[in-house]
Amino acid sequence: MAQLYFYYSAMNAGKSTSLLQSAYNYKERGMQVALFTISLDNRFADGKIASRIGLQSDADLFDQNTDFFATVHSLHTKEKLSCVFIDEAQFLNKAQVKQCLQIVDQLDIPVLAYGLRTDFKGETFSGSHYLLAWADKLNELKTICHCGRKANFVAKVDENGAITQEGAQVEIGGNEKYVSLCRRHYCELTQFFD
Repeated sequence: MAQLYFYYSAMNAGKSTSLLQSAYNYKERGMQVALFTISLDNRFADGKIASRIGLQSDADLFDQNTDFFATVHSLHTKEKLSCVFIDEAQFLNKAQVKQCLQIVDQLDIPVLAYGLRTDFKGETFSGSHYLLAWADKLNELKTICHCGRKANFVAKVDENGAITQEGAQVEIGGNEKYVSLCRRHYCELTQFFD
């Protein structure tokens, strides 16, 4: 029985690496998979899922207008899909998370979504919000803060490396723009309780 999985974490926990490894496992056994990544993120190349340790794979792009159910249904009719993988799933909208549920329930195809739980202000992204609410299985991938504790927050840094709370929720970047912190350091450095 297919299920919707949400693998979430702070940055640098290996979400893309885990996704690519899982997709490889399916492909190695001769199964067909569909991989998707957000069109906003072209740090590595358009239509690529890439991990910081050097793994990468081609992927279909999605944006806010992508109908996942229609797209996957079309792919599935051409060649039976065994699994759907979505990188940067925090950028899904509510309708797209519902479409993922349709893929699972109507097409009986597992959907594995990987993304951030919260933004640099400690707020959930739309996709994360609905995935946390509706996914069949939630899996936290862990990374660590500079102090060694589990990092479960993402803080934004400016060009000088100072923590900032300024800017739009969606600003694509890596280590030059974001840092993963434990709750204690996140709250101290962002003045969360003020």
